[in-house]
Amino acid sequence: MEATPAAAGATTEPAHVLRSDDISRAVTRIAHEILERNRGTEGVVIVGLQRGGVWLAERIADAIQRIDGQPIPLGRLDVSLFRDDLALRPVTPVSVSDIPVDLSGSRVVLVDDVLFTGRTVRAALDALNQYGRPASVQLAVMVDRGHRELPIRPDYVGKNIPTSRDEDIQVTPEAVVLKKVAPR
Repeated sequence: MEATPAAAGATTEPAHVLRSDDISRAVTRIAHEILERNRGTEGVVIVGLQRGGVWLAERIADAIQRIDGQPIPLGRLDVSLFRDDLALRPVTPVSVSDIPVDLSGSRVVLVDDVLFTGRTVRAALDALNQYGRPASVQLAVMVDRGHRELPIRPDYVGKNIPTSRDEDIQVTPEAVVLKKVAPR
């Protein structure tokens, strides 16, 4: 009997969950929610997690400026050295952290593309301590796919997409794609 592609570990046809226009609407909604919750931009800093959260943080910061008329500090944070799975996945320094302001007393909005287990967010919370002690930290994600291993939840979500462990979510500025990966 011949093995089918799925049985050989191949992926099935990807499904587009969100398209570019959907992502733009979600970014605008998240920007409005951030402004409403924080009563404007005073003291708010947007920090994108390297790599997937940076483009999203930039889009959210641009949307906030369009809506409110005020620029908002924008940073980038590489959390690779703060991960709790360094033994499982070696660190390859490819990204640089760049936080343009002291975070002490600020309200930081961490931004990432996908929230899965929560471990990347935990690492980001540790990494933020190098840049001051924020008054609060909020979390914005384009996709919350569930499967949390830590008690972390997002404050702002573009789309909740319940997934199984044999599915993968890819988020780009053009689309959110769900791929089913056959078990190995």
